[in-house]
Amino acid sequence: YSREVQRFMNVALQTLAAPVITSVLFLLVFSVAIGNRGDLANGVDFVIFLVPGLIMMNVLQNAFANTSSSLVISKVQGNIIDLLMPPLGPGELLFGLAAAGMTRGFFVGIVTAFTLLFISGQAMPAHLTIALVYLLMGSLAMSFAGILAGIWANKFDEMAAITNFIVQPLTFLSGTFYSINRLPAPFDMLAALNPVFYTIDGFRYGMIGIADRPLLTGFFTLCAVNCVLGFLCYRALATGYRLKS
Repeated sequence: YSREVQRFMNVALQTLAAPVITSVLFLLVFSVAIGNRGDLANGVDFVIFLVPGLIMMNVLQNAFANTSSSLVISKVQGNIIDLLMPPLGPGELLFGLAAAGMTRGFFVGIVTAFTLLFISGQAMPAHLTIALVYLLMGSLAMSFAGILAGIWANKFDEMAAITNFIVQPLTFLSGTFYSINRLPAPFDMLAALNPVFYTIDGFRYGMIGIADRPLLTGFFTLCAVNCVLGFLCYRALATGYRLKS
């Protein structure tokens, strides 16, 4: 865990500052292009609606990037053995990798939140505990997903394909920039099948008190997703799938 945290802290300008700048650019572009049209965001100011989505998108993408890049870089550089040789069980490896991914996601989320709240003039979260619960559950799920992607990918091209064709579409098409209630059928139902949507929806409720779906539905969905992904990660680490070959 300490090694992984130190790894992303050594390049904090890239891992912490860059995502914040990207979110600020998104906020500026959308606020200028759309303005305060409440009809696009369940009757609230669009900028206020957008801020939680941008924060959570940063959290999810960076939690995924931390765990996946760590494993792929170790494979490409040929030092994956340094991860496998210490007398650590699969559960301990999983905990260290996932906790580090959550830590990066949390740090990015906090920095992004303070920056965007300051720029937008938005008040502090309406339900801070709920916001933190969904932030941590979402970052854990994406940390697990990053571990699975890092285990499967053997080179940067394969990792880039997963990021560009799976992770980014899931985060961009999950209610980050819009309410899924505005989508026509059957696209609203398809959006509700995306587990990433529930992380953003629950976090948005914690921030501004507005959600598209019941909170308990999202909570239990994320619990199930984390359990499944965690089990798959544990089995992959225990068997050495694409790690020891």
